[in-house]
Amino acid sequence: MSKPESPVEPFKRALAHAARSLAETPDLEVVFSGDGPSLSGNRAVLPHPPRDLNSKEAARIRGMADQMALRLAHHDPMAYAKGRPGSPQGQAIFEAVEQARIEAIGANALGGVRGNLNAVLEHAVERKGLARITDRAAVPMADVISLMVRERLTGERPPDGARGVVDLFRDEIEAKAGADLDRLAADLTNQAAFAKTVRTILRDLDLGDAEIDAQEDSEDEGDETEQQQQTDESDDGEGDGETPEGASMEDTDATDQDGQEGEEQLVEAEEDDQAEMSDEAPEMGDGAKPARPEIKDSGKPEPAYKVFTTAHDEIVGAEDLCDAEELARLRAYLDQQLSALSSVVSRLANKLQRRLLAQQNRSWTFDLEEGMLDVARLPRVIIDPTAPLSFKQEEDTEFRDTVVTLLLDNSGSMRGRPIMVAAVCADILARTLERCGVKTEILGFTTRAWKGGISRDDWIKAGKPPAPGRLNDLRHIIYKAADAPWRRARKNLGLMMREGLLKENIDGEALMWAHQRIIARPEQRRILMVISDGAPVDDSTLSVNSGHYLERHLRSVIAEIEGKSPVELLAIGIGHDVTRYYKKAVTIVDVEQLGGVLVEQLAALFEEEPRRVATTRGLLAPPPVTQPPAMKSTTLRDVRSALA
Repeated sequence: MSKPESPVEPFKRALAHAARSLAETPDLEVVFSGDGPSLSGNRAVLPHPPRDLNSKEAARIRGMADQMALRLAHHDPMAYAKGRPGSPQGQAIFEAVEQARIEAIGANALGGVRGNLNAVLEHAVERKGLARITDRAAVPMADVISLMVRERLTGERPPDGARGVVDLFRDEIEAKAGADLDRLAADLTNQAAFAKTVRTILRDLDLGDAEIDAQEDSEDEGDETEQQQQTDESDDGEGDGETPEGASMEDTDATDQDGQEGEEQLVEAEEDDQAEMSDEAPEMGDGAKPARPEIKDSGKPEPAYKVFTTAHDEIVGAEDLCDAEELARLRAYLDQQLSALSSVVSRLANKLQRRLLAQQNRSWTFDLEEGMLDVARLPRVIIDPTAPLSFKQEEDTEFRDTVVTLLLDNSGSMRGRPIMVAAVCADILARTLERCGVKTEILGFTTRAWKGGISRDDWIKAGKPPAPGRLNDLRHIIYKAADAPWRRARKNLGLMMREGLLKENIDGEALMWAHQRIIARPEQRRILMVISDGAPVDDSTLSVNSGHYLERHLRSVIAEIEGKSPVELLAIGIGHDVTRYYKKAVTIVDVEQLGGVLVEQLAALFEEEPRRVATTRGLLAPPPVTQPPAMKSTTLRDVRSALA
C-alpha cells in the first residue's frame, strides 16, 4: 500500500514548475529544505511549507521562488561585477537596487508575481523592524533607496511598515537625485545602463567613490565606443555582432568564459549571489562585504592616533537597541537557523566542561591511613599488610578566579553565516563556563552609521580640518556582562541577527574598551578572546587619513596589551590571517570550525600552569588528561581482611 501524499506536495510541484517557467530554465532544480532559501547556480532551495499552509504563507514562499527565478532570468553576474562600486555602503545599495530592478521586471509583467513579491517584501519589512526605527543614523540607506527605486519602477508605494523611514529621507534624496531616479525606468531591461545610472545616483547622494566611479564610467564609455567600432568593422550580416542580451544562454556563457579576467569576475559575482540569497529574502541591508586590501606602510612618520569627536559614540546594552519582543523573535530565528550547529557546539562544550571539571579535581593527598587505595603502593601492602599510609584522598580545588571576555566583530563583512555561528558559539560557551564557575562577558563592536554618521557631519561643518583622525560614531554593545547570569542575557545575542546592525569596524578602540572593562575586574586571571574576520575598515576615517591609519593603531594597542598587561590576549580570525597582528592567534578558513577552535583554545588556557604556558604560546591543543582507574573507597582493615 502506497504512502498517502502530503497535502503540501501538490503545492511544491506547482511551485517548481512555475519557477522553471519564470526563470526560462527547464533544468532548474527546486529543493525544499530547512536550510532555505538560497540560490546556487541552477539549484534553488526553498523552505518547507507548513502542513497547515495558509494563503499568506503560500504567497511568501511563492514570492521567494519568484525572486530566484527572476534573478536567473534577468541578472547577468558579469555585468553586475563590472558595475559594482568599491565602497561597502555603495555595494549594499547597488545590490538592493539591482534586486529591485529584477523584481520590477516580473511585477510589471505578471500580476500574480507582483502579489507574491509584495508578500515577501512585507514580511522582510516586518522582520527588520523598520517601523520601529526613529533614529536617522540607524536607518539602512540600502532599504530606503531600493524602496524608492521600486516605487519609480512599479508605481507602488512602500509598505506601511517602511513608509516612515522612507519619508525621513525622501525630500533629501529627491532634491539630490530625483532626476536620475526618473531615468531608471527607461533602462529597466538594460542592466549595464541601469548600473551606470545607479552609480550616478550614489554620487549624487555622496555615497559612492566619486572620483573612482567617474574614472571607471569614463573608461567604460571608451571601451564601449571601441567595441562598437570593432563590431561595425567585423559584422558580416550573419549575427556575429549581437550583444549578449540578444544571444542565447549558451552563447552568453561561452562568451563570459573567454579570458582569465572574465572567469575571475564571474566566480566573484556568483559567490556574491550565493551570499545575497542566504536569508529569507534577498537582503536589502548593509551587509555587503567590505574590501580588505593589504595596505603597505609608506614608512613616513605620521601623527599619533586621535579622535575627531567622541560626542556621538555609544556604549549600549543589547536590550536597549530593540524591544523585548523583537529580541525574543530574533533569538528564536537564531535558534531555528542554527539548530544543527548548536548540537555540534554543545558536544564540544560538554567536552570542555569535562576537561575543566577534571582539572578542578586533580589534587590528591597521599600516604593516608584510609581512603582510596593507592595502586602505586600496592606492592607495599602485599609485602607488609601491616604497613600504614597506603591510601590517597582526592581534594577539591577551585580554579583561580577567572573571567573570560569574548569580543565579537560586528562589522558588515560578518553578515550571514559568520555572525550566526559566532553568536551561537558565544552563547553555548558562556553557559558552559558558567557551569564551571568561570564568569564570561560577551561584547560586540561596530559603528552607528556608514560613511561617518554625525561625526563626519560635524567635521564638514567645522570646515574639514586636515588629519581629523577617527571620523565615525562608535557603537560598542554589551551582550552579556560578566556578572549577569547566562539565562538573563541569552536573548540579547539574537540582536546580531537584526538588519542594519552590522556596519564598519574600528578594532583598535574596541580592543581598548574591552581591555579596560576586563582589567577592572577583581578576578586574578583575565582572558580576552577576539573573534574577527579581518583588518579594521572604516571608509570615513580612511578617506581623510592614511590608508593604514586604523591598522597601525590596532597594532599599537595589541603591543601594549601583550607587552604590559596581565590580561591574556588571543584572537581567532575567520577567513583572514590575524597572526600578523596577535602573537597568540588562530586562523580558520571555514566558519564552521569556530566552535571547535574556541573549545580547544579555552581548554588549552585552563591547563595546569606549566603546561598552559607551553601550549598557549604555540596555541596547540594539550594532550588528553589520563588518570589511573578509580577504585572503590576502602580502608586498611578491608585490605588486610581480603589478604587474610
